[in-house]
Amino acid sequence: MSGKENNFPPLPRFIPLKPCFYQDFADEIPVEHQVLVKRIYRLWMFYCVTLAINLVACLAWWIGGGSGANFGLAFVWLLLFSPCSYVCWFRPVYKAFRADSSFNFMAFFFIFGAQFVLTVIQAIGFSGWGACGWLAAVGFFGTSVGAAVIMLLPAILFSVSAALMAISIVKVHRIYRGAGGSFQKAQTEWNTGAWRNPPSRETQFNNFSGNSLPEYPTVPNYPASGSQWP
Repeated sequence: MSGKENNFPPLPRFIPLKPCFYQDFADEIPVEHQVLVKRIYRLWMFYCVTLAINLVACLAWWIGGGSGANFGLAFVWLLLFSPCSYVCWFRPVYKAFRADSSFNFMAFFFIFGAQFVLTVIQAIGFSGWGACGWLAAVGFFGTSVGAAVIMLLPAILFSVSAALMAISIVKVHRIYRGAGGSFQKAQTEWNTGAWRNPPSRETQFNNFSGNSLPEYPTVPNYPASGSQWP
C-alpha cells in the first residue's frame, strides 16, 4: 500500500526476506470490528499451533506402532495450511472489513467454509488423513496408551478450532448481511477489478471529500434573512 511499509510476517533482520503484507488493526479496521478481526487472527494462530501439536502427536502415533504416512501428511498440512490459511481466508476477511468489500467477504465465506469442513474431518480423525482426531486417538488405546493420550490433545484442539470457526463465520455473515452486502456487489467488484486491492474506507472517504465535492473560489454571498429574493 502507498506510504505504508509491509510489516507481516515480522521476520528477523538476518533473514534476507521482507514482509509481504501490511497489517495494522488500529489503523485500517473500523473500531466496531477490530475485536472480531483480531479474534479471527488469533483463531488462525490457534489453528497453526494445533497443526504443530498434531505433528508431534502423529510422531507419537508412528512410534507407538501406527503408520508413518500420517506423520508425513501431518508435516505437509503444517507447511501448507499455516501460510495458505492466512493468505486465503484471513487476508480476505481483513480486506473485507478494511474496505467493506463484498468480493472479499464472499471469498472468506467460501474458503473459510471449506476450512471449517476440513477441520471437522481432522477432529473426527479418519485413518490415513494425517490428523490425530477422536477416532484415531480412542482407537489407539488398545495399542499404546501413552501415544493415545498424546493423540487426544490435537483431537481436542481440532474440535475447539472447528467450534470457533463456526462461531466466527456466523458472526461475520450476520454483519455482512446487516450492512447490505450482496452477491451483486461482489460481481461488480469482480468486473471492475476493485477486488484486487480495495482501498480502505479512509481512502474512499478522502477521495470523495477531496475529489468529488466542488470547490468554490470565493464564499457565495447569500441575501440576508430579512431581504427579498430577486
